[in-house]
Amino acid sequence: MRTAVNGRGMESGMAPVVGRVLGQMRAAGLEPHLTPELAGWLAACGETIADAVLPEVDHAKLDLDLCIGLGGDGTLLDTVALVGRAGIPVLGINLGRLGFLSNVRLEEVEPALAALKDGRYALQDRSLVEVLDQPELGANNFALNEVSIHKRDSASMISVHVHLGNDYLNTYWADGLIIATPTGSTAYSLSCGGPILYPTSDALVINPISPHNLNVRPFVVPDHYTIRLKLEARSDLCLLNLDARSISIGGQSTVTIRRAPFAVKMVQLEGHDFLRTLRTKLNWGLDLRSGAK
Repeated sequence: MRTAVNGRGMESGMAPVVGRVLGQMRAAGLEPHLTPELAGWLAACGETIADAVLPEVDHAKLDLDLCIGLGGDGTLLDTVALVGRAGIPVLGINLGRLGFLSNVRLEEVEPALAALKDGRYALQDRSLVEVLDQPELGANNFALNEVSIHKRDSASMISVHVHLGNDYLNTYWADGLIIATPTGSTAYSLSCGGPILYPTSDALVINPISPHNLNVRPFVVPDHYTIRLKLEARSDLCLLNLDARSISIGGQSTVTIRRAPFAVKMVQLEGHDFLRTLRTKLNWGLDLRSGAK
């Protein structure tokens, strides 16, 4: 199983841990192929590179069976960006903290790799959103978690006029606005008071960031809508964020967002379902009245 392995630069003390995980992959027959960024970081930490290194090309065009992100949820988002539209299954091994997406813990690596080798897993399609009218983004115009608009630095709040299709929804006076997918409902949107959606829901969340009007609340809409955002800012520039990637756009720009016509195939291992992740990461059910289930 030809497996791309992606990772960000971490503390140097994590290099032996990454090396051990790569050894476990080889033992399980996964044939690791490291991204140049991960290989460069390991070499800088003094680790011997025992695996093939992917060329500096569009990884989505390579012959790969699986792509694994080593790190936290941010690394998995980078991995999704690398995979792009290729439909290569993605799995996250959590070397970070919370890990809603990278939910395989270090102590679970060996049984997880054995399950991959034996085919004991399922694939779950996760919807993405894409931005249609910002050519600077090129082909990397999609996001798994959210697209957000944000004021720059200490600028005044911005106004965002929102249309669902041809219908006017509202004008938000706020520090910014989030358009979140079901997967992204447990990310930035959740920290801004948004609802949690089941990952396969056909919906999007429109969620203001620090709104000026307290009667404005997050709004869940069907994802067949094209969402058009017309910015009205006092500053010349605002930030357009797609997951962890950001570009500057004009303060009077229009941004059009819709559900992407392709999905990310997330590897689902036995015992790693979304409901278990919610209970574990958010400490649901710790009230003694809940009892053992």
